[in-house]
Amino acid sequence: MGNTYQLAEHFISINGEGQMAGALALFLRFAGCNLRCDWCDTAWACGKDAPHETVTLSRIMQIAEDAVRQGVRNVTLTGGEPLLQENIGELIKRLGGTLGLRVEIETNGAVPLKPFLPCGACFTMDYKLPSSRMEQHMCTENFALLHEFDTVKFVCGSRADVFRAKEIAAQYKPRCPMYLSPVFGRIDPAEIVEIMKEQQMGDFRLQLQLHKFIWDPNARGV
Repeated sequence: MGNTYQLAEHFISINGEGQMAGALALFLRFAGCNLRCDWCDTAWACGKDAPHETVTLSRIMQIAEDAVRQGVRNVTLTGGEPLLQENIGELIKRLGGTLGLRVEIETNGAVPLKPFLPCGACFTMDYKLPSSRMEQHMCTENFALLHEFDTVKFVCGSRADVFRAKEIAAQYKPRCPMYLSPVFGRIDPAEIVEIMKEQQMGDFRLQLQLHKFIWDPNARGV
């Protein structure tokens, strides 16, 4: 049967965050995650029993080829945690090398990135702050592997999270853009801006999740 993947959903929309925010992308959401963040907005796709379809590599390539015919130039692999999928490296190489897509991987920061560096993808890597209750699982060695085309995303659910993001940035000094992303409904973005000013956080960018303002915050497939 060849390589198979647990695909929870796929759709075309705009990137809601990261360096390509606002650009059309094919989203491939994979089931399963090794973390359980307190504020996770895709918890339905994270459990071992998460709804999904077992699909072959050729099937995913068909989905991607159809997206290319619709003018899509980017593909975002998300989850759950996409890097937990067996043979995900082969898929990344095919999407980028065969179809010429810009491949972005949304990863939770708890998976070592080094094995996937040769695949040619861009990483949007979370660093889980205290409100997630998952900070102890972070692979901090990943920071040294990121480049200017990658992104670090600090999802902030509290004031303490913003201060912690500043500490982590000072400690690891990532070479890529750093975003502060407020947990929808938990902290006012204006409050984050005030902290950014007070703490002189000029190396950070505030970024809102565009899709939650365009569509219902709980909507899937957008």
